[in-house]
Amino acid sequence: MKKIYFLLFTFIATLSYGQELLVNGSFDSWDDANTPTGFTHIESVDQEASEFHTGLYSAKHTGGTSDLGQTITGIVPGTSYTLSLWYKVEAGTGDGDDARIWSKWAMDGALDHTTDAAVLQGPGNAYFDNNGNVWTEYSVTVTAPATANEFYFEVRTYSGAVVYWDDLSFFQEAGAVPTLSITSPTDGETIPSADVDINFSVQNFVVGNPGAGIDGHLHYYLDGAGSPTMIYNTDPINLTGLSAGTHTLVLELVDNSHQPLPDPVSTSVTFDVVVPTQVADLTELRTGTIGEFYQIMNTPTVTFTRTNRNQKYIQDSSNSAILIDDAPGVISTSFAIGDGMSGLVGKLGAFGGVLQFIPSVDASVTTGATITPQVVTINDLLTDWEPYESELVQIDNTTFADAGGTFSVTNYDISDTSGGPMVFRPFSGTDYIGETIPSGAISMVAIVAEFGGAPQVSARSLSDVTLSTSSFELNEFSVYPNPTSTGFVNISSKTNDTIQVSVFDILGKQVLTNTLNNNRLNVSTLTTGVYIMKISQNGNSITKKLVVR
Repeated sequence: MKKIYFLLFTFIATLSYGQELLVNGSFDSWDDANTPTGFTHIESVDQEASEFHTGLYSAKHTGGTSDLGQTITGIVPGTSYTLSLWYKVEAGTGDGDDARIWSKWAMDGALDHTTDAAVLQGPGNAYFDNNGNVWTEYSVTVTAPATANEFYFEVRTYSGAVVYWDDLSFFQEAGAVPTLSITSPTDGETIPSADVDINFSVQNFVVGNPGAGIDGHLHYYLDGAGSPTMIYNTDPINLTGLSAGTHTLVLELVDNSHQPLPDPVSTSVTFDVVVPTQVADLTELRTGTIGEFYQIMNTPTVTFTRTNRNQKYIQDSSNSAILIDDAPGVISTSFAIGDGMSGLVGKLGAFGGVLQFIPSVDASVTTGATITPQVVTINDLLTDWEPYESELVQIDNTTFADAGGTFSVTNYDISDTSGGPMVFRPFSGTDYIGETIPSGAISMVAIVAEFGGAPQVSARSLSDVTLSTSSFELNEFSVYPNPTSTGFVNISSKTNDTIQVSVFDILGKQVLTNTLNNNRLNVSTLTTGVYIMKISQNGNSITKKLVVR
């Protein structure tokens, strides 16, 4: 009987206490100088014996991008787990966005990129703060979803930075322990608004008005207020009219009698509120200070969009433009070329010498103004390209040094009557990749950029570049009447084969497409203006200007 009771006691004790599930999170065991025991995804790692948090060693990680991780099996849905780690970024390395956790719930190896992303992929789904290059802890408690039986624990180092990792832990909590975490904003975050939403997560605790099945509710204190504000749901806390400066919110779980829990559960966040400077237009924005927040009061027009980093080029009537760089996807609204963007708020930044606008809130679609590309010469750009940066321009009499070749994503030399050469570089994924580089002088529409301290231009689409080949010339077609005010044009060729026609406006937005069997194209839906027609037949294409009156 004693033996039976002893075994029962041992079994109960095993259930009553938490368990560390991560192997060798202290990095005190190594297979060799570059392989910490137990880790299965290892890139650019060295055993470090001088710089560590505790124990004998840490993992010295060199970025650009480098991963270090392992998969944990036996995850129990509905069970709470506490993830923690210590990190230190070596002074003088990286670019400020250097260290990040990149962990995921998983089911039989299939990663879940959504659940708890705001805490498992970095605080607020972002990079760790370098925090003065001192050892810093990151910790969060999460509950395994019903769709998980594994957990993938990974940390990442970027941008050539050197980051030391130590004391990584993934701890299974004993029983259903109430947990509370603020998911946004993150500590130290700067928010360009007097109105701030506090998003938080409660696990293993039923929040509501006192009643059957309710464990309690929450209290929060803003900036050390003496009396708490009581909330009875888990909706975001809406703070409005905050003054500029630093604010701290403390949040805690309480029982139905407004008393702290026997084991108190609380969390806090400190953030900075700034009031963005209002600028009338993009010309004024471009005179701003890097790192400061601005609100654009007019409505710029979208001239180009890219899936890469959710980038958008915008331009306004002040003949200024800027590149919106939105890697986190803050702007979730869909925009097309020609749309207006209103409500733009964000931070002024720069990358590779190119001025950028980094949005902090979503924007709204409105009617865009007509943008007419400014006519410039290559000499204008070579002399001083800054006034034209990110702007949609037109360069007449452009010639390619590689005429007759085939476009790919590489650099090409172009010239015009004013001089040259200057670099033309296609945007990746554009529809003229693989097409023949035009011969002779053409009028090109392009966006002005900069690389390595020198200007370059990029066309957005086929309609920006006039393409032709020796076997398929424009004189094989007859397009009439052009200009047209009749609501149609006739397109005839030397053969009776089917003709495909696409029509683009001056911004490169496709406004009409049709397949012709009777040689007549209905253009009655087009407003008065200048358009570019792409005419295709038997696998060949040309472009031609169309004027609608």
